[in-house]
Amino acid sequence: MFGKPAAPVRARDEGEKPFWISFADLMTAMMILFLVVMVASLSSVTQRIQQAEQGEKQRGADIARLCQDLKIKAGNRNTTILVDCHDNRISFGEAGRFGHNQYYLDNKGQQALQDVVPLILDAADSEEGRKWLKQVVIEGFTDTDGSYLYNLHLSLQRSEWVMCSLLDSRSPVQKELDPQRQQQIRSMFLAGGVSFNNAKDSKQESRRVELRMQFYGLKDKQGVVAEDGPVFTGMAPEKCQLEMR
Repeated sequence: MFGKPAAPVRARDEGEKPFWISFADLMTAMMILFLVVMVASLSSVTQRIQQAEQGEKQRGADIARLCQDLKIKAGNRNTTILVDCHDNRISFGEAGRFGHNQYYLDNKGQQALQDVVPLILDAADSEEGRKWLKQVVIEGFTDTDGSYLYNLHLSLQRSEWVMCSLLDSRSPVQKELDPQRQQQIRSMFLAGGVSFNNAKDSKQESRRVELRMQFYGLKDKQGVVAEDGPVFTGMAPEKCQLEMR
């Protein structure tokens, strides 16, 4: 009367299902994983590029602000001081020109140097200057008369004379600066001759001196405040080896 209980009905395809994932499903999973990794990598690279672009943009804005501020203050103090914020150069027009075969400036040129140096030091002490201003290169130029080596020597003399006018204890510039500022000039200013490169339209205009401001790159500083420059042990009164006039 009572029969055996009926066996449970098994799904028809239960025995046909494989234990391992199919090859197609495996490839699909690997492709999805690859896409996830690629998206994450591209996102990271894009973020770094955007940060670098933003940093470079901020650096440019800081340097432009420093230069424009220096240009305004220099123009208010002495109209012969010309600040070029495109090339980051400081020139002095006719006051910054040398006579033929001469390496010293006249009184107007010396006065321009005396007026601009404190402004450059103030710019170096600003927030932007402490971050980006690396050094100021004094470049002496010559005309094309004479040999290359002769003009190279003359251009070196011209840049050296300007450096002497900043550091010589007899110079009016030195008399207005405290020891800390004098040390700052030694650390920041660099004399370098460039012969007759970058000649102007006339020989008279070519015989000149310019101050070129150099700034740290984004990779050099990454916005970190610059460290103090080298400290010179010989702080006795300086005397230029060139004849001061």
